Amino acid sequence: MRQKLTLITFGVQDLARSLAFYEQGLQWKRSPQSMEHYVLFPLGGIVLGLYPLSSLAQDCSLPYQPSTFSGLTLSYNAKSKLEVDDVLARVESLGATIVKPAQEVFWGGYSGYFKDPDGYLIEVAFNPFWQLDENDNLVL
Repeated sequence: MRQKLTLITFGVQDLARSLAFYEQGLQWKRSPQSMEHYVLFPLGGIVLGLYPLSSLAQDCSLPYQPSTFSGLTLSYNAKSKLEVDDVLARVESLGATIVKPAQEVFWGGYSGYFKDPDGYLIEVAFNPFWQLDENDNLVL
């Protein structure tokens, strides 16, 4: 298997609510390849899909079981501490829940966490030790 992930799909309770958050609130642009019940957002080499939760559970043949913390986070790497603060303020105004306010963290960066309307955990972080290229891709 190649060392590559290309698609992350969030099973969402209310597709219209999630679209309002990502498309109108964050102003992310959906792909023309999106379908009525599966909306795709290109994220620079990886795609985020939004799909009805009940349909996703049926597709993978497992029952949905909510949890407080699933052991998975996604991260948005900001270019500055100010951008971290700005993003967290914006998502909170859109109805996201701030789980951990932005703060200096043990590894030397600055980060905070929010949950989107369906409870998916997203970190917003500034890492002074990592570089982003001209396309905002992480260079390791």
